[in-house]
Amino acid sequence: MENTNKEQSNSEQSKNLGIKIGKINTLEVMRDTDYGYFLESKDENEVLLPNVYVMEDEMPMGSLLDVFVYTDSEDRPVATTKMPYAKLGEFGYFTVVDYKPYGAFVNWGLPKDLFVPLSQQKEHFTIGKKYLLRVCLDAQTDRLFATQKIGKYLNRDMKGLHQNKVLDAIVLAKTPLGFKVVADNQYEGMLFSNEIFEDIRIGDSKKVYIKNVRKDFKLDFSLQPIGKKAKIGEAEGTILQVLKEGEGTLPFTYKSDADDIKAKFGMSKKNFKRTLTELIESKQIELCEDSIKLL
Repeated sequence: MENTNKEQSNSEQSKNLGIKIGKINTLEVMRDTDYGYFLESKDENEVLLPNVYVMEDEMPMGSLLDVFVYTDSEDRPVATTKMPYAKLGEFGYFTVVDYKPYGAFVNWGLPKDLFVPLSQQKEHFTIGKKYLLRVCLDAQTDRLFATQKIGKYLNRDMKGLHQNKVLDAIVLAKTPLGFKVVADNQYEGMLFSNEIFEDIRIGDSKKVYIKNVRKDFKLDFSLQPIGKKAKIGEAEGTILQVLKEGEGTLPFTYKSDADDIKAKFGMSKKNFKRTLTELIESKQIELCEDSIKLL
């Protein structure tokens, strides 16, 4: 049965047309060499998956693998089954591990540290300190680098954005008004201090609700739903709190008894089911066969 599932999973995958540096690529295992496996894209470009990442039993010839591709110390494309803290176009909170006259190096979860050129730093970096950076690609050299200067990468197109839309955000900086955040890796916005009722720090990842789409191409965010969804937001908070107290998992589903729901969460079954749907859709909890759990 396990092999059948693997075959089905492979059949559902589609091999990449080309090899994209800084992103996850789906590539075919083509050749076994002394240095590792060579993986091939649909246009027959190849990249090496070094031996340290090769698991022969799980990577037969002809199988498709999801790998991250970046460049090694000699600027050659190389594949890895490890995933970085952030991929191309994404933001991450990285620790500085080395500093040179020409720039800094940060740990981003891969063997080769990520370079932050001096020209991409807004301040002098300190070894051991964390900074919020965006992963970028030098189109001329195909080298990945990180930048602290994010302004030109922010999206000013507000189409499709509306109040109460839920986005993934990372906390960028503290200001006198609250916290600057970057949502969906492209929109700049603000969480206001007088509306924050939990601990929050630079580098934290949060689910945020759009409160207001501003004329200056920025967004006001809230950690709670706005307006008509506020009551659902209160119910969401109750369920999340009870889940935390239950170590992240509780034996409740849509089919749970109404009396049990009322005793545990203090709400009706109808309200519980509606709120459960909101939490699942916003990817804050997962519905299992006989339980719910925090993500």
